[in-house]
Amino acid sequence: MSSTFQTAGPIPALDLSATPPVAERRPHVTTIHGATRSDDYFWLREKNAPGVTAYLEAENAYAAAVLAPTEALQSALYDEMLSHIKQTDLSVPYRLGEYLYYSRTEEGKQYPIYARKRGDADAPEEITLDLNALAEGLDFLGLGTYEVSDDGSLLAYSLDTTGYRQYALAVKDLRSGAIVLDGIERVTSLAWASDGATLFFTTEDEVSKRRDRFWRMRIGDAEPALVYVEADERYDIATSRSRDRAYVFVASFSKATTEWQALPATAPTSGLRSIVPRREGHRASVEHYRDRFYVLTNREADDFRLVYAPEDAPDEAHWREVVPERAGVHLEDVEIFERFAVLRGRSGGFGNLEVLDLETGELHAVDLPETVRSVYPHANPEFATNAFRFTYTSLVTPPTVFDLDLATRERTLLKETEVPGYDRERYATALHHATAADGTRVPISLVSRADVPRDGSAPMLLYGYGSYGLSLDPSFSAPRLALLDRGVVFAIAHVRGGGELGEAWRTSGHLQQKLNTFTDFIAVAEYAIAAKLTSPDRLAIQGGSAGGLLMGAVSNMRPELFRAVVSQVPFVDVVNTMLDASLPLTTSEYLEWGDPNAASDYAYLMRYSPYDNVRAHAYPATLFKVSVNDSQVPYWEGAKLAARIRAVGTGTQPILLVTNFGAGHGGPSGRYDYLRDLASVYAFVLAEICRSQEQSLEV
Repeated sequence: MSSTFQTAGPIPALDLSATPPVAERRPHVTTIHGATRSDDYFWLREKNAPGVTAYLEAENAYAAAVLAPTEALQSALYDEMLSHIKQTDLSVPYRLGEYLYYSRTEEGKQYPIYARKRGDADAPEEITLDLNALAEGLDFLGLGTYEVSDDGSLLAYSLDTTGYRQYALAVKDLRSGAIVLDGIERVTSLAWASDGATLFFTTEDEVSKRRDRFWRMRIGDAEPALVYVEADERYDIATSRSRDRAYVFVASFSKATTEWQALPATAPTSGLRSIVPRREGHRASVEHYRDRFYVLTNREADDFRLVYAPEDAPDEAHWREVVPERAGVHLEDVEIFERFAVLRGRSGGFGNLEVLDLETGELHAVDLPETVRSVYPHANPEFATNAFRFTYTSLVTPPTVFDLDLATRERTLLKETEVPGYDRERYATALHHATAADGTRVPISLVSRADVPRDGSAPMLLYGYGSYGLSLDPSFSAPRLALLDRGVVFAIAHVRGGGELGEAWRTSGHLQQKLNTFTDFIAVAEYAIAAKLTSPDRLAIQGGSAGGLLMGAVSNMRPELFRAVVSQVPFVDVVNTMLDASLPLTTSEYLEWGDPNAASDYAYLMRYSPYDNVRAHAYPATLFKVSVNDSQVPYWEGAKLAARIRAVGTGTQPILLVTNFGAGHGGPSGRYDYLRDLASVYAFVLAEICRSQEQSLEV
């Protein structure tokens, strides 16, 4: 028996009668490479200036007025999204030592509760961390690290209470509930030594937020001891523990190079020794197994190969190849267990898993059912096991957790995320390809209601990113059903600059080939229109962070292609930001975007920097979402671009700026707050691409 959401009838139009605030022009003139640039809105950087706060609040009021007609729609969207979520739920428990660890949610509570049971699932519950209690009185709470000591008695965890991704470390005695260590700020990663009393952690610099210091501290000591400082400003560091618990690792990494050092976990006061030395352009990851170090390396293998070396002589001269580089296969990670290794990579643009028998050298692929899919490891902390736990999902398959027996190849279904009101048979997913101007085939993942017409009348939301070699893996979203059930096609453009098709895909979309990212996205939009998947007046696009850069660039290049744009925490003031080394992350980003202090890089960045390329175009309706506490992309980037488009653009479509004063780069932290925020975004999109379309899809 089918039911119908209250989606029939026209979507309300936005209220365009309100007058937007006008940002004052205060020219800030700079000269570089013989070129003089004037930035009228440089003053918006003054975060604590009363005029800045007043302006951002005025923008929020204007956006609220424009979106006011959609308030009922936002409420309906929120209710629908919530109806597809099992609010009281339990994660699949994983074993670590004597305990089963898990998290659970309770209806009406914003955050998960972390807990454990000793021995088996019937034992009494011990709550290790209740984020709801810790979040009382706070607008934001983010959990960073969560690591239990080897004997299970101490929990080291870190919390961000502002959204600035600045985490404070605490250690809780799980036997008594007492906090035995507190107040260590700016902790970014941590690992326990074998003694259960010595903790290693990394911290970030106060100004640049570069993760540059590695510390050792025994619980009860007054101060930590500094072990290592990363001096090169292009590099960050992180610490971790090998799965066999034998070593504590310290990885130093830039966008192009990694170095690995280690010390025995049983000898926490010993010095670090080199495992993989720093060599420009060499990227690697390391694991330990018996008397060997396994290294996943791009040395003589752009898409990586697996080698090992003796523990006492890990240098490259002693490497022995285990899995060679293979055409069409990009290796991303290796997980080592007592007898088997699991290789995670991708082929054809999508994730795969392979199992390697460490004794026989036999390698076999794990069979996965769909072409357009995602697969990633679940919690696998135990070394002495033949079971590998992983999560599988696709655009139509909710996250599903399996145990894979590495010896017999049998898999056991542990849990498929329950999605109330969801009938998979009503939805369809597909893989398409667009052809870029240089002949490159660009993959497109699609999902929609199976009964959506393919005559150009369907609205579409097209999502993109395309930077840092990060892949947009297609996964299920219960809230997205609110769009699909209104006839919207959701699409992902897997453009160059991402990692979907390996190293060449990444490098052909960064530095002085970055324009390929934008022209690929435009080719995808043109394909969607030509294939009658949508039409320009029904096409909305969305991206965040570096994906916001993509939104800004294509809006400048081809504004007529798009009806609406959602640009979240967007990196759009590219040249100004990359010229300011005092900002967090800037210097380490030179290897992704280029260094504008070099004339050739400056000239190339100026070709696409969205803020510097605003023209007298009729821009699409655009919603900018920024956060005052964003440490990754400052709020003023989106604010400045919104002001400039209004001043220079010729269109009548609304340009909205919404500033969150209580969150950071990822937006609201509570799950209900997140859904309300998402409902406002969806309402904006629907008001632009669906309002003339009568909706009557049964669900």
